[in-house]
Amino acid sequence: MRLIKAQLWKQAFVALACLAALAPVYWLVTISLKSEVDQFAVPPRWFVFKPTLAHYADAFLARSFGQYLITSATVAVLSTACALLLGTLAAYALARFRLPRKLDARLALWILSTRMFPPIVTAVPLFLLMRDVRLLNTKLSLIIVYTAFNLPFVVWMMRGFFLEVPRELEEAARVDGDSRLGALRRVVLPLVAPGLAATAVFCLIISWNEFLFALVLTQTDAAMTLPVGIAGRVTQYEIKWGVMSAAGVVAMLPILIFALAVQRYLVRGLSLGAVKG
Repeated sequence: MRLIKAQLWKQAFVALACLAALAPVYWLVTISLKSEVDQFAVPPRWFVFKPTLAHYADAFLARSFGQYLITSATVAVLSTACALLLGTLAAYALARFRLPRKLDARLALWILSTRMFPPIVTAVPLFLLMRDVRLLNTKLSLIIVYTAFNLPFVVWMMRGFFLEVPRELEEAARVDGDSRLGALRRVVLPLVAPGLAATAVFCLIISWNEFLFALVLTQTDAAMTLPVGIAGRVTQYEIKWGVMSAAGVVAMLPILIFALAVQRYLVRGLSLGAVKG
């Protein structure tokens, strides 16, 4: 009986956690499908209402949310790719080359420490820098900033994954005539592919949801990202709840699809190196 009660309590807590996590998502989806009359109905119409796609048409046909979506996807994908490329090479160097006085380990900690600064501290300097190089209101400015912002995280994550790969595998490849870069590409990277997938997911989510730098560095529709575009629908006269909810639902889909596509690699990457034999 004690085991049965414990299992029931566990299932109840799991169900409660799922409800708490999914309730806001359900409410967001239903608001995007409700008319304005149903949105403000008292008591709230949780399940019974007449669905409509008018808010989706208003957001992506009458307004510029389609352009915001393309900009967010472009910036997030390119910045994630650049951060993975540069960060993977830096992490491999820190994991494989030994510097005097344990400088390699200290460098890894120093690189990670840059993420400890509040982002607002660098907002004004980055704005002045991008203004001087004439990159304000461009996608390139966001790609550069997001790459720099994600780079310490990539270096820290990938260094841990590289340390779990035995050096003997690379040495065997080099004995067979392969170069160090070739051993990295043909031997090491396939082994840490789950770690790459996990790191890519986190970087993509951070770039996709970033708001502060996109707000500071962009003011035009051509360079504005989806989070800033959604927030722009809150004005002093009205709040377009239906349009904002429709844009929010569409904004969730790319990250959700990508996470599901790399799910098996993501789980392996998060647990890679957790147990040592």
